[in-house]
Amino acid sequence: MTRSPLVGVLLPRDIPIHHLVPYAQKAEALGFDELWVVEDCFFRGGIAQAAAVLASTTRIVVGIGILPAGARNPVFTSLEVATLAELYPGRIVLGIGHGMPVWMKQVGAAVASPLTVLAEQLATIRAILRGENVSVDGRYVKLDGVELEAAPRIAPPVLAGVRGPKSLAVSGEHADGTILAEPVTPEYITAALAHISVGVERATATQVHQPAPVHQVVAYNVAAIDDDPDVARALARPALEWIGESDWTPHIAPLAFAAELAALRERSASRQDFVSAMPDEWVDQLALVGTPDRVRARIAELGAAGATSVVLTPADPDPMAALDSFARIL
Repeated sequence: MTRSPLVGVLLPRDIPIHHLVPYAQKAEALGFDELWVVEDCFFRGGIAQAAAVLASTTRIVVGIGILPAGARNPVFTSLEVATLAELYPGRIVLGIGHGMPVWMKQVGAAVASPLTVLAEQLATIRAILRGENVSVDGRYVKLDGVELEAAPRIAPPVLAGVRGPKSLAVSGEHADGTILAEPVTPEYITAALAHISVGVERATATQVHQPAPVHQVVAYNVAAIDDDPDVARALARPALEWIGESDWTPHIAPLAFAAELAALRERSASRQDFVSAMPDEWVDQLALVGTPDRVRARIAELGAAGATSVVLTPADPDPMAALDSFARIL
């Protein structure tokens, strides 16, 4: 039986600091299941934001999406997250990814094998948070008998924020779930799950890393809701300007209009020209846009494809107003 996905919202990375806590409290009061914070260079730290949100709310689950694997020692990441999990049991989800290559190079945290460091970090942090005694002699992670003095009663899920086939397989092997960055379509979820299953099978065969009973799939999407679909599309278009660039090939490749989108990107003189020329039908598939009924139906489609959580990213320049519009789908 298909289950309806949880519905969350993204805390914009550039939200004015005095709006951070009110945004989180409003999201909880409106009834959203999850709130996801962002750690992007050079805005704000993911762990600090999560702590502030957890301390100022009572129910909403807080996801950290995502921490770059090569930037922190996995033991100290585990200590921070375990502390939050002890204080707020069942309310924290940890996301870990490669980190944007240009940022990792800029801060001196680039590694020769991002895939290896991700796999080692995921496996290590997941084991530590489960209260295991962990020794590792890896390429990037080396630990000798590390064990938390007080493991959290409820181990936080550890998810991988990735997109490429090999990275998705690593997520299936070493993580409790996967965060898929926008745009997430049913077609992309299907393609991603095929790669994830390779890693799940690998973990099952080796029995070194126990796969999660249910592999969570968190789907981020740009969102704009209005009774007039054209108004919603107009809000969403600027947030789609970068779609079609090389990093997002895995997202676009499964779509029927992938070749046409690539051709439009190639002949467009600017990002603005690209999104202005994008047909409405493409916008409707690449974002959660339109009337409340239309967005509810699209969320149901994502759930049927395998999304366990759908996270709405505000396209409206006023994120507090966006929350009110988003609440119409609940």
